[in-house]
Amino acid sequence: MTQDGTPSGLRSVFERTGVGGLLASSIDRFGRKDESSGACSCHVSFDEETLVLDASDCDGQLATSTACRRTVVDALADRDASRIVVRNTGLEQQYRGSGVELLGSAGRFVERLGDRNDRLATAALGDPLGVADEVDTRVGPVADIGIDAGLTRVARTIDSYEDAFSPTVGLTIGHYRLEPSIDDGARLRDVRSLETGSDARIYTRHGGVPRYMLDVIDLSLTSAERTHLVDGYEAIAEGTVEGDRVASRALEQVTDEPADPLLTDVLSKHTAGYGILEDLFADPRLTDVYVTSPVARNPVRVVVDGESMATNVFLTQDGAQALASRVRRTSGRAFSRANPTVDATAVLENGVGIRVAGVTDPVADGVAFAFRERADDRFTLPGLVANGTMPADVAAFLSVAVERNAAALIAGTRGSGKTTLLGTLLYELTPDTRTVLIEDTPELPVEALQSVGRDVQALRTGSGEGPEITPNEALKTALRLGDGALVVGEIRGEEAQVLYEAMRVGANANAVLGTIHGDGADEVYERVVSDLGVDPSSFGTTDLVVTVQAHRTANGRSRRLARIEEVITDGDGIWFESLYELKGTRAVSTGRIDRGESRVVNQLAGPTETYADVRRAIGERTAQIETLADDGRTSPREVATAGVECRLEDG
Repeated sequence: MTQDGTPSGLRSVFERTGVGGLLASSIDRFGRKDESSGACSCHVSFDEETLVLDASDCDGQLATSTACRRTVVDALADRDASRIVVRNTGLEQQYRGSGVELLGSAGRFVERLGDRNDRLATAALGDPLGVADEVDTRVGPVADIGIDAGLTRVARTIDSYEDAFSPTVGLTIGHYRLEPSIDDGARLRDVRSLETGSDARIYTRHGGVPRYMLDVIDLSLTSAERTHLVDGYEAIAEGTVEGDRVASRALEQVTDEPADPLLTDVLSKHTAGYGILEDLFADPRLTDVYVTSPVARNPVRVVVDGESMATNVFLTQDGAQALASRVRRTSGRAFSRANPTVDATAVLENGVGIRVAGVTDPVADGVAFAFRERADDRFTLPGLVANGTMPADVAAFLSVAVERNAAALIAGTRGSGKTTLLGTLLYELTPDTRTVLIEDTPELPVEALQSVGRDVQALRTGSGEGPEITPNEALKTALRLGDGALVVGEIRGEEAQVLYEAMRVGANANAVLGTIHGDGADEVYERVVSDLGVDPSSFGTTDLVVTVQAHRTANGRSRRLARIEEVITDGDGIWFESLYELKGTRAVSTGRIDRGESRVVNQLAGPTETYADVRRAIGERTAQIETLADDGRTSPREVATAGVECRLEDG
């Protein structure tokens, strides 16, 4: 590189051809340097197979800037690259594919041509397509060099520079890139504005999964605003600004002006928040985000209303590592080659809770993640009635059953809402019920339950390595922490045997609740008995299997209670009878309770009660839940208050 910023190889071509004067910078009508006709001030460096172009004082647009193409081609005369990254005033553009191949082949052409033809060597630096067309019509040594360098072959596949140079783009501080183009023939299906200021568009594609296109508010910022963001980011990274309101104070420091609210939000998103995930999860329809390794090659994928989609979002390697660091910092869990998997939770800047599962080397080819929106702790049974998850009479039966210490398993497939329903049912336990809750990854609404007067003690389990305890040990500990309800976030291992043994011998005479993977009582029985090794007679202590489903509607994905089955045992065998099951799109009573045939209802009766008394309680609870749902009184505090008032009236 010469002192004026011109690459040395390019300077040698200019000097021997005498065209240096022709490349002097011109000024456009706004007084700015016209890089398309003038000398390029980009600075070039290599990061392994990546050519990095610092275009802070230059155009940097390879599709339109002849001068910038000259700089790149000259750099590639001595060394190949698989991608080109251009950084310009806080933006990072990445080029791959045919455009990189074209400039690389042009570099080889210039290097191998030497001083045989100075005119073609000079022209190939800035206009490799034009030179390729000319060389393709020739015969002789120059034509052979064009073939040997790959220039003529690559150029035949490219119609224009605009086609060849369509970069992915993103903020340098955001560690992501967006693919701006959409497939030919794609049809726009939906557009939605997000709370972050970004927009989401969904396209239907023939022969492929839908495409979820994110238009990030970050990229609408001016060059000056992006510069302020970079300066503010560096101030935070260097520790010159710390404490509360760090994003706004960093911007105030670097601009000497009050912080712009939009810039504050963007900077906070990329420093205190989870970056581009904040934009994705701002879409209320979106439940899952998948980051697949290697991240540079694979687009982020999402699940929207139960439908899997590819996005136009790519994370950079630095972005994947930044996410890994944030997960380690917020969860307190190790995540490295020595501990290559992690299961944790996080809270986004907008308050959305997410569950994080991650893998890294040597388990995977780099860092990869699955992010899932956590169960909403604002749901109550009246809330689920109001949103159509279940009818009021079904909710009332569950309320009475849990309040009267039934043992129930919430079953369903992945994403069906098992944890949401389990968390909702915990509000139905009476305030004087001691509840011990066991989870490996916190998802149930412990704080929300405690805030409405519930006595809840949470135990966190792990792999058994280090200071964590195994689910088996946690269960044994829970049985010693007080007589009351026992809740297991997910039953999936050896803890199942301990749990059922405790139930069988009467070590826990209160409500026992948990979630398990399975679609219906038959599948749950097979999993618990055959896969988890629980004795069939122990499984018989289960009172209810409640199955939930995710399904699609005209308005998107929804969840519903599909059926409630009671477990029947006569000493010789176990079978299941439906109390509620789907009829159309709603769960309805099978009539078994009304006919006086339900074993569970009979067991729910107190010492001085009859079967009819329990049925009456379910009817009264149905009316109460209907009233709360109709009145919109569905928050945990409103429902808890109504429950207390109801019990006082009954007393």
